[in-house]
Amino acid sequence: MYSAKQLAYAPTTFAFNPASSLSATINLDEEVKLTSNNAERDLYESLAEIYSIIITLDALEKAYLKDSLVEAEYTDTCSRLLKQYTSHLQDESVSKAFGDLESFMQEWDMECPRALKRLQVGLPDTVERPSHKQQTPGTDAAHATRAVEATENFITLLDALKIGMIEKDVLHPILVDIIQAVNRFSDVDFENKGKIVQWLITLNQMRAADQLTPDQTREFSSDMTQAYTGFKQIL
Repeated sequence: MYSAKQLAYAPTTFAFNPASSLSATINLDEEVKLTSNNAERDLYESLAEIYSIIITLDALEKAYLKDSLVEAEYTDTCSRLLKQYTSHLQDESVSKAFGDLESFMQEWDMECPRALKRLQVGLPDTVERPSHKQQTPGTDAAHATRAVEATENFITLLDALKIGMIEKDVLHPILVDIIQAVNRFSDVDFENKGKIVQWLITLNQMRAADQLTPDQTREFSSDMTQAYTGFKQIL
């Protein structure tokens, strides 16, 4: 039935001669380069670093929740990772290729919900939500000093908005100072304190030169006024 004896095994590469149209157009022994210049190499290295930071940060958050790390070690490590993440994205080419955090994680099939939350807030959990044992002990005078510090930060922020300073790189550092100051004063969740964290997340996802829209500015000013009022109620 067959004109030739059927082989009992798959032919080796030596037994198969492909048509010339199917022949390899590259040297299979030659190293394939992913980049063609230094700029591309630096870009991919930065994106790879960001990927590693997300994975590491998620593991760090899990370890902290399990009490596998002391708070000081967690805070230092988390702060360093957040700074490295921000530093990479300050490069315009990296930021453009990166897109946004959620899209990047979806593209690379990253299941890191704890890292996502931490990167959105931009602060270690110990700073965002300090425990009672993290409160700095001191005299009544020291307690009053911390109250004044928080109050001054609120006023600085509201004054900045009044004179039209609506850039992310102006507002975000002041808002970080506010959350840190009120947490040093007390761990009480006063009324509208959560709005401070919500705006931290919003500002943290903006580019440094981005500005609030007129609607955002009005909403931000209203929310911070309410948060300031809530803070004064616990003084």
